[in-house]
Amino acid sequence: MSASKFRPVLNQVRGLDVPSARAVLSLHSVEAAKIVTKVLNSAVANATHNDQLEEEALYVKACFADESPTIKRFRPRARGRANTRLRRGAHVTVVVAAYSDDEQQAREAIAAASGRSDKADRRRRVAASKARAAAESTGDAATESATDSASDAAAETASNEETK
Repeated sequence: MSASKFRPVLNQVRGLDVPSARAVLSLHSVEAAKIVTKVLNSAVANATHNDQLEEEALYVKACFADESPTIKRFRPRARGRANTRLRRGAHVTVVVAAYSDDEQQAREAIAAASGRSDKADRRRRVAASKARAAAESTGDAATESATDSASDAAAETASNEETK
């Protein structure tokens, strides 16, 4: 497969963190995305095994596809002639690296500014939502006030579990 078929796929994953890059690649239907996924998985496995880095802390630092040597094949044509067919190949390279402390803090600040919440906030909201749903199913006003205090306690428990 030629390098020109890999480049649009590689352009979409460059600079993304590894889970996001995998998600983007899983949505592509082209064959190049499957090969890039294999190369990305190999790079992540090397980083986690050789450098003892966490997979969630990695991002795609660089990725590129270079042309490999072209293989010449011949296609038979009429009257004993032959046309040359070029089988192009590519060398795909994916470089992963861990975020530095400054980059990680900047990412967290951007996430906080954009309104994305962390796991503790999500757990707290889910616990409160489940408590409200349970209160609505009973339909009892007295139960609702007790459930509100229970949802606050559940949210605190979820928050405490996250900080541990």
